Amino acid sequence: MTVKIEKKNSVWTIIHSRPETRNAMNPESAVQLYNAFQEFDVDNSASVAVFWGEGGAFCSGWDLKHASTLSGSEALDVYNFPEQNENIIAPMGPSRLQLSKPVIAAINGFALGGGLELAMACHIRIASSNAKMGLPEVSLGVIPGYGGTQRLAQLVGKGKAIEMITTGSMINANQAYNYRLVNNVFEAEELISKCKELCYQIAKNSPNAISAAIKSINAGFDSSLNGFEVEINSFGNCFETKDFIEGTSAFLEKRKPNF
Repeated sequence: MTVKIEKKNSVWTIIHSRPETRNAMNPESAVQLYNAFQEFDVDNSASVAVFWGEGGAFCSGWDLKHASTLSGSEALDVYNFPEQNENIIAPMGPSRLQLSKPVIAAINGFALGGGLELAMACHIRIASSNAKMGLPEVSLGVIPGYGGTQRLAQLVGKGKAIEMITTGSMINANQAYNYRLVNNVFEAEELISKCKELCYQIAKNSPNAISAAIKSINAGFDSSLNGFEVEINSFGNCFETKDFIEGTSAFLEKRKPNF
């Protein structure tokens, strides 16, 4: 297995383990990552996950020994992610990251190409101080094709995204923080513990409200949806849930809610 799952109460840790390749994705690991995230999303006992790579890298991108053999149509098949596609290398492509629970990317080292696209597909990104990030695809004669051009521009702005993608250059953790690509930067030895602290802060809140908030925020970045309409409908629906009853009761009774 190239993907490991650790569970503690409602907090999951999902670890990509191909350290000999700096955690480059291949078909096997991509399928396992996809399955792990789907399992996390449907498990009623899970509330939040940390995702990181074993060893000194988050993910160095595609395993080029595999990716270099793809034709254009095969690459599109990967993007579209059919259920039974042996060439799958994009477990969290733009049409697939519809998780209702937050995932924190703990960027512990290199996050390049598809690896950075994986991190950007997560809801929150926290980097180690020695992290290096970039989308070097143009140096290989291709573009970031699994959400990279879209998500990077949303996160850092159009001009900076064009600069990063067209130069193919790497940035360090402090630059990523200044560009708002990552939420925070910590020393490598405390990265996972800090991410888990954030997990525990999230896990104490209403799972239903968190899911509704993620859905509403994502709607604002979907041109086919009216984000304000999704928000107000989600807001109204919250009033019909057990979480709302428990949350308001706990507040009035001056106790911690039990979601």
